[in-house]
This record gives sequence, structure tokens and C-alpha cells, in this order.
Amino acid sequence: MVKSENYDVLVVGAGMVGAAIACALGLKGIRIAVFDRALPSAFKPDQLPDLRVSALSYASEQILKNLGVWPYLQTMRMCPYRRMAVWEKLHFPLGSETDKRPNQTVFNAADIRHDQLGFIVENRITQLGLLKRLKDVESVSLFAPATIESMNLKGEKPEIMLQDGSVFKADLLIGADGAQSRVREQANIRLDTREYEQQCLVATVEIEGGLQDITWQAFTPTGPEAFLPLPDIDSKSYASIVWYNLPENVQKLMKLSDTDFLEELSSTFPKELPPLLKLHGRGSFPLARRHAMNYFTNGVVLAGDAAHTINPLAGQGVNLGFQDVAWLAELLTDAFQAGESLGSQKVLSRYEKARRRDNQLMMSTMDAFYLAFSNNSLPLKVLRNVALSLAAKSKPAVKEVMKYAMGISGRQAELAKSS
Repeated sequence: MVKSENYDVLVVGAGMVGAAIACALGLKGIRIAVFDRALPSAFKPDQLPDLRVSALSYASEQILKNLGVWPYLQTMRMCPYRRMAVWEKLHFPLGSETDKRPNQTVFNAADIRHDQLGFIVENRITQLGLLKRLKDVESVSLFAPATIESMNLKGEKPEIMLQDGSVFKADLLIGADGAQSRVREQANIRLDTREYEQQCLVATVEIEGGLQDITWQAFTPTGPEAFLPLPDIDSKSYASIVWYNLPENVQKLMKLSDTDFLEELSSTFPKELPPLLKLHGRGSFPLARRHAMNYFTNGVVLAGDAAHTINPLAGQGVNLGFQDVAWLAELLTDAFQAGESLGSQKVLSRYEKARRRDNQLMMSTMDAFYLAFSNNSLPLKVLRNVALSLAAKSKPAVKEVMKYAMGISGRQAELAKSS
């Protein structure tokens, strides 16, 4: 006999966005079933930092605090960053890099009376914190590891069948299953896709000089060179290095020995890079911008990377995902309390209206940076460096950019507001 269960909402994907949605809705008494193929490995305090990290904004911090997740992250580890520097690398006629930074803009949290701009947190730790919180939410059932055998999205209600034969139905199916979303594919929601000419290489390194509180990004014609501080572990200091470059250059860098890679890193990156002691891991991935043509169809809605992936230039991808969480949770909760069908076009169109424009704006902004700094024409080079120099001297402009990046300007969902 086939086991069949009914819920209010089914969530495919128990990553950061999916787990956060389940938590936000579950805390409002909405019955949720969450499915994922695998769960992250447990946290060990002496474990080396993961390759995959995110810069959580102030708004994302508030969302996680309001969900009761932040204390779990604090018991593990995170690294606050208080300053962020941005500049374009300039060279003397003979090729050596200039020491002065007339085109450098520094964003300092103290200028807007905040303790920090954000926190660098390993993705696995954020996910683990959310999953720990989910255990306390009675109306949420987590099925993981679980393999989805099939989805039926053409009936009156979305339906999921697992490999063990269990069947789940709900008014709404949320696809939070990442950039290669199966839910999006099954719902026949098309993508607007743009492949970038650059690829991204990430590396975790042990550094000299102690814990850092600054993240920086130096632009070059082949892509930015970025530094993100990580928390100390057993009195040793670490950083995440992000190196955007042409695909052929990234492939060469990935093939170097650890020693040769560190030498190349030290000789190429700006002098602000601390001395490197050891390489602990590296990986690379292509860059693409993807935006779903629609965020929903009847009974199905997308959130996070399933709906949009962005150039990781300013580390805003996960923050956009958490903003999706805040608005989707608020609008679905309002609909639930009003007795509306959660999977109706009327309800889901409110979410798309709340998020599409903001997501598109952030995508366009990142594209503008990418195009402006990937072009090596002299007039454009002069123009962008004049702009950076002027920005450095304009405190009001710098403050507004900080507020925008931190998610504290413009309209906010209740979940993203300070409690």
C-alpha cells in the first residue's frame, strides 16, 4: 500500500535557502515537508575551513537572528569584517604595480555606526545552524537523505513520490534546489542565461599576521583578485582567496603544484595580501548569470539560486536568496492566515512582484561592474579610476553604497528588520 501524506507546503532542497524557508513558515504553524539528497557533515571545531563561504550581510544576519538560528552559528565559527576596500590595479610604464592607491575606496562600518559590514561564514555552517533550528520546529518534517523518484505538477496539487514509494501532496511546491533546479525543469520554467568570459578560482590558505577584519577586491582586465578573512582555528589564521580569470589561465593555475600556486598567488596579488604559509584547498567553477523567466507557475514557486544566479563579484548571491526567503515567508504567511490557497497565481504573483525587480537591479549592477572593469580601453580606464577616486572622497555616496550592500536601504520584509 502506497503511503500518502498531505502538507501545506513541500520544499525541495534543504540548503541555506530551503532550510530557511521551511524554518520561517514552520514557525508560523504551516505544515512543511523538506526533501534533500544528502545532509552536510557535522561540524568539528578543529576542522579546516571549507572552500565554500559566503559574506552574510546585515540583513541576512537579522533574518537568521529572527529565525533563532544565529546562536547556533555563534557556537560554531564566523569572521566579522568591518572594512572593505575596492580599487583597480595600476602599473608603472615598465609594468610594476604602483604602491599608492589614489583610486581606492574603503567602506568602513564605523562610518554608519555599525560594528561590522557583515560576516564571512562557511556555507556548511550556515546550513548546519538552520538544520539544528529546524529540529525544534514541530510543524516541519525533514526527509534526508531522500531520493525523489518523480514529480507530478499537472494535477490539482503538486505531488512528489520518493524512491521508497512514499507520496507527498501540498498546495505549494517550493523549488530551492539550486542553480540546476529539477523543480524548475519539471515546471517548464525557462531561463534567461548569460555565460561570462571569466571563471572563478577559490582557495583556502593559511596566512601570517593574525585574524584580519578587512576584505578587499582589486580589479584587473582579466577579473578581480579578492581576499576574504576567515576565523582563526587553533591559533592559526586563514583566508579565502578568490581569483577571477580567463578559463585558460584558471586551468593552468589549477594544474600547478601547491608550492608553485602559492608563489604565483604571492607574486600576482596586491601587496596587501598577507604572507601565505600553506594551501589547504582550491577549486574552480564557470561564471554565469541566470534568471528565471517566471518565478512561479500554478502550485510551484522558485527561490534562491533556482530562480537566479548572479556574478559573485560582490558576494551578494546568498543575500539575495535570504531576501527571497523573507518576502516569500511573509507573503505566504499572510495568505495562509487569510485562508487563501498558497499555490494560487494570485498569491505567488505578489512574491514575484516583491523580488524580481530587486534581483534584476542587483544583477544589472554586477554586470555593469563586470563590463566596466573587463574592458581595457584607455578612455574607460581613466573614467572608472576617476569615478573610484571621487567615490573615495564622497562620504555620503560611500555610506549609501554600504547601506545598499548590507540590505538596510529600501523596502524590507519584516523578517529582515532588526528585532
